[in-house]
Amino acid sequence: MTDHALLLVNLGSPASTSVADVRRYLNQFLMDPYVIDLPWPVRRLLVSLILIKRPEQSAHAYASIWWPEGSPLVVLTRRLQEAMKPHWPHGPVEIAMRYGEPALPSVLQRLAAQGVRKVTLAPLYPQFADSTVTTVVELARATIAEQKLGLDLRVLQPFYDQPEYIDALVASARPYLAQDYDHLLLSFHGLPERHLKKLDPTGKHDFQQADCCHDASAQMLAVCYRGQCLRTAQAFAKRMGLPDGKWSVSFQSRLGKAKWIEPYTEARLDELGQAGAKKLLVMCPAFVADCIETLEEIGDRGREQFIEAGGEELVLVPCLNDHPQWVEALTTLCERA
Repeated sequence: MTDHALLLVNLGSPASTSVADVRRYLNQFLMDPYVIDLPWPVRRLLVSLILIKRPEQSAHAYASIWWPEGSPLVVLTRRLQEAMKPHWPHGPVEIAMRYGEPALPSVLQRLAAQGVRKVTLAPLYPQFADSTVTTVVELARATIAEQKLGLDLRVLQPFYDQPEYIDALVASARPYLAQDYDHLLLSFHGLPERHLKKLDPTGKHDFQQADCCHDASAQMLAVCYRGQCLRTAQAFAKRMGLPDGKWSVSFQSRLGKAKWIEPYTEARLDELGQAGAKKLLVMCPAFVADCIETLEEIGDRGREQFIEAGGEELVLVPCLNDHPQWVEALTTLCERA
């Protein structure tokens, strides 16, 4: 049987580190209503203002982490694709990006043209957010419907607490945690608090509470990104046998003046350095492939900040990338989907 494709979807990347390519990428990304959830005229004005200076700044950041083969995110996702191929006997294994290339609509068109009839869509995001999972699933569904591609779509659901994912995190991080260190910071991507509030079925949830969604209903937890991140961190710490006080959670990549979920990674880096931590390990479990947010934001800027605050060494624990246990875990999760 070769008519059932596996489609791995990641966020995406500029085509190059040129300012023009970065501007094109940022425009597509920021104009997504699931990313900046404001009315179109307001969003267009805001993004136009952002695009005055941001592309040049971002181009410099991308250039600092770019590999000879291209964007680390795309290169690593392709490596994962190649590693997955022997594990998926049902049909082709393809990758697509929500923004940039290879574009999700064109990959779906190509699969349909090849005679594929079923697609298991795997958004490569462990935790749920509209700005990651929903935008991918909705674009895929709209493409299939509008272009009458006749594809039967199955979707891998967020896997933030699935044992296979947690075990893969543990296997990939264990060599780093086997060394002496003072503290482990689990830094997840941040979100504006309003993204969570608009999905809150209770209308009363406090997204800043330390044990966010600890006793929440399944319905609430299913849409609470912060709660899912905390579940991932707690499950990882338990499986690794980490003592309380040896690890903590934070949220990175804050943009603009809106209220974002806390605690902020920037603040934690300062606190830990000032509190006497000398060797800090940082993991980024919201990402399954290393990218600008891990390599540049944490690995370069975060390291500088921690050392300026009094620390001596920041070690970035690589993402799952194409780790063999992650390949096995993802295969199991996709087969189940």
